[in-house]
Amino acid sequence: MTLPSPRVASPCINVCSIDETTGLCAGCLRSLDEIAAWSVLTDEERRAVWDAIAKRAREEAQWAPDNADR
Repeated sequence: MTLPSPRVASPCINVCSIDETTGLCAGCLRSLDEIAAWSVLTDEERRAVWDAIAKRAREEAQWAPDNADR
């Protein structure tokens, strides 16, 4: 018997504040649409959101002030 795999965890870290410039949550880097849809997304769709978050985090790190002179 195979047990069902656990659902993909939410990226929410309870720091919920939408940046007016980017439209992304300052805590989890999701858009309002991604946050609103999370409960009905499939695991595949949730993984795609996680991938988008990782890309956004890399892009944000690239433009961080301590990297500005590089």
